[in-house]
Amino acid sequence: MSTTQTATATLELPFKAPYDWPRVLRFFAGRATPGVEAVEDGVWRRAIDWNGDSGTLAVHKHPKRRCIVATIDGAASRHAEALAAPIARMFDLHADPKGIGASLAADPWLAPLVDAVPGLRVPGAWSAFELVVRAIVGQQVSVKAATTIIGRIVRRAGERIEDHPHETTAWRFPTPAALAAVDLAQIGMPGKRIDALQGFARAVASGDVPVDSVANASVDVAQLRASLLALPGIGPWTVEYVAMRAWRDADAWPAWDLVLMQAIAARDPALVRPNQQRARTDAWRPWRSYAAMHLWNEVADRAGAARGG
Repeated sequence: MSTTQTATATLELPFKAPYDWPRVLRFFAGRATPGVEAVEDGVWRRAIDWNGDSGTLAVHKHPKRRCIVATIDGAASRHAEALAAPIARMFDLHADPKGIGASLAADPWLAPLVDAVPGLRVPGAWSAFELVVRAIVGQQVSVKAATTIIGRIVRRAGERIEDHPHETTAWRFPTPAALAAVDLAQIGMPGKRIDALQGFARAVASGDVPVDSVANASVDVAQLRASLLALPGIGPWTVEYVAMRAWRDADAWPAWDLVLMQAIAARDPALVRPNQQRARTDAWRPWRSYAAMHLWNEVADRAGAARGG
């Protein structure tokens, strides 16, 4: 780590090879919140706030070494050491791709997928709160449509950062309290979904559902799962998706995901519903999140688009 007088810190965070950086970036790019985060020229970037200090975080893969390079500009750079852990979680740096791949490749359905993309990771999330907001907004709409609506929500309830050096990341995502209080009429969502979104935001703002607290060892993730599931408008898919990406549960499985259901039924037409598919997908434990990524990635590769998840 190096820090200069211009308030910049650089972290080199190692990973176990192989690491499929282009697919991680493709996943993030397809779901980037307009104005808040961006993927440009092989770099993922967003404005961040950490312990009261603001800055910009930019992450790229080292061209030669087995590490990613995280550059933190601004006052937040003083927290570089503390930021290493959330960055590592977001980019799934602690994964053992060879071990995970060997386990999943024992299944004839997954073996060709692992062989084709041995370095696939489960992309994380900078904020579980943001991820749940996106998941609620994305119910029954395309990834592209959800991105458009999220961009509107940011401009209505978020905060623009004055004199920010990167126009594409010059907004702060709305706080839970701000999102709970803002008028979302004519935002492009059904009223019931707006109610679910703002009910969730209120639950986070009040501390009843602390979705971003899983890094704290004292947090009971099973209880957190149950609290999130109990909220109106949030179903098992959302909870598993958040567990998979934000809470780093390598065995989370969003069983009701349409793309996953179709991918399994295409391989065995007798397995149509999640309850019929369960015995088959349980064979992928304890790495079902990675199995989900491989199935999503297969569809995304074929479509050349941000499909799945």
